[in-house]
Amino acid sequence: MTSEHTLSADGPPLDDTFTDTGDALEAAARAYGDRLAYVTPTAAMSFREWVARAKSTAALFARLGVGKGDVVTLMLPSGVDYAVCYAAAAFIGAVTTGVNGRLGPVETAAILHSSSPTVVVADTEHVRTTVPPAVRVVDLAELHDVYQTPGDPARPRIERTDPVAIVYSSGTTGLPKGAWFDADNLAASAAAAGAMSAPFDRRMTSTPFSHAGYMSKLWDQLLWGTTLVIPPTPWTVDGMARTLRDEHITVGGAVPTQWAKLLELPDLDLTSFPDLRVGVVATAPASPDLVRAAASTIGVPLVVRYAMTEAPSVCGTDPDDPPEVQFRTVGRPQSGMEVKIVDDEGRPVAPGTIGTVRVRGGTVMRGYWNDPELTAQAFDADGCLITGDLGSLTDAGDLVLAGRAGDMYIRGGFNIHPIEVEQTIARHPGVRDAAVVGHAAPVIGEIGVAFVVPEPDASPTLAEIREWTSARLADYKAPDHLVLVDEIPQTAMSKTDRNRLRSMVEADPPPPRRSR
Repeated sequence: MTSEHTLSADGPPLDDTFTDTGDALEAAARAYGDRLAYVTPTAAMSFREWVARAKSTAALFARLGVGKGDVVTLMLPSGVDYAVCYAAAAFIGAVTTGVNGRLGPVETAAILHSSSPTVVVADTEHVRTTVPPAVRVVDLAELHDVYQTPGDPARPRIERTDPVAIVYSSGTTGLPKGAWFDADNLAASAAAAGAMSAPFDRRMTSTPFSHAGYMSKLWDQLLWGTTLVIPPTPWTVDGMARTLRDEHITVGGAVPTQWAKLLELPDLDLTSFPDLRVGVVATAPASPDLVRAAASTIGVPLVVRYAMTEAPSVCGTDPDDPPEVQFRTVGRPQSGMEVKIVDDEGRPVAPGTIGTVRVRGGTVMRGYWNDPELTAQAFDADGCLITGDLGSLTDAGDLVLAGRAGDMYIRGGFNIHPIEVEQTIARHPGVRDAAVVGHAAPVIGEIGVAFVVPEPDASPTLAEIREWTSARLADYKAPDHLVLVDEIPQTAMSKTDRNRLRSMVEADPPPPRRSR
């Protein structure tokens, strides 16, 4: 069953009344036709072409023995082929998972073992892991040949509660875990989009398609008629500017340093990116100065989103929130989502008190694939996802993150949460980016080590950073050691790689110093 209507001011072009993802895909092809669904540096694909190729590929999958509930694993770069295969699997009730190309052979092998795919679609020239011999591998060349042959396989009865996608974590705290989602999850993500979605957006995305930021947003794209634009790689500030301008981008996503570099380009003004209505800050909060600069220089509000693999939409700021809210918080729960902060016994805590963040709502995963024990551990008795993040709620209901439970370090008996210190250091005029980790030290227990990316022509000293931090936070939160770096290492999910930072400290430990 489908429902299609003319564009309304407050809702998507397509209503969410679909029986399954295949139904939604066919409705999008009819409604949007030749409107582009994907644009990459080397290819483009309309909604009609997307669905036609997906049906032909679904017929291939069916001939290879893929049926309802079977897994198709994609070892492909982000782009049109990945999108086609994801849609193809959905047409026949199969489940799609992807392998981030930045993962190593051990992590990739773990995903193949966990997902137990019937078929792997791969860019075989770049695969670094041996696929089990019993698994059929479809190469890109074979896939492209299939596109030329019309197909429309028989479709089984598919419920909205049947699995659609498995999204694997990056493996920074062990081997990757596979969070699985059904069509109701995907519809909930579309409903929770908020300022992120408007009819016929053109969205610049650098998120790997194996990431929850793509896999969970399929229905969002279909309901709103969104064009996804993948910018050239490797990233350059000129390439970002050209993409925003030439591709008429309406929603642009980038990390804070990328936005900062964009705003440093000469001759920018309020007319530089006339189509851009909102900028999304990924992986780290934007400083108030950056938020103000974006608004005054190019007339674009920056918003922040809080999400995770297990819950791809949780909180977000609004475009009209003041800069301090954009910097200090990750906003309020999105539509259909609930956030609570609890103590070690699971009891709610007062606003302003740091505790464990727990989440409930339609976007939360159904569980970890083929792992009921791990699934049980992920939820509390009330059905809330135990995120492992620490945070607090403001009186206005905004979530303030304090870091991961395992990121906290204890200096002289005082608990220190790195995010708070990082945000403070990042506001120093000589600092472009910062990260803080704890390091074992005699007597005092742990000290803070700050990794700082300086601004061009700046060279902040430890004394300057300590003075700056102590003037704004408790003095014991000031870092004890400073390391200047060219960039902060990132995980495959484009988050601060704290394990790498800790290894760097272990390899070159700070000299003993008197505790303060």
